[in-house]
Amino acid sequence: MSIIGVGIDVAEIDRFRVSLERTPGLAERLFLERELVLPSGERRGIASLAARFAAKEALAKALGAPAGLHWTDAEVYVEDSGRPRLRVTGTVAARAAELGVSSWHVSLSHDAGVASAVVVAEG
Repeated sequence: MSIIGVGIDVAEIDRFRVSLERTPGLAERLFLERELVLPSGERRGIASLAARFAAKEALAKALGAPAGLHWTDAEVYVEDSGRPRLRVTGTVAARAAELGVSSWHVSLSHDAGVASAVVVAEG
């Protein structure tokens, strides 16, 4: 296996919150419904959403930032162990296949008003 791409992104949490409040429907354009809620059914917190948005940006960078990727074709989810993972479909899966990506590594963090993510595409 080799590294095909690496992406990193940061999102200022308060700025992200303001964007979601200012733009009706933005959350639904960026995230799948299951990304917006916790397993308990409660709405996911803004810091967690900002980290997921950063992961989607980092994913696009790991794929060379091609035009035409759909935000909802990348899903950030958490395994029972707590480990964040990526699930890709549609436009994102097609680009990943084109590059030979066979696995993903993702790390999320948020602290001091900033959310961040690193994505490694391996193939």
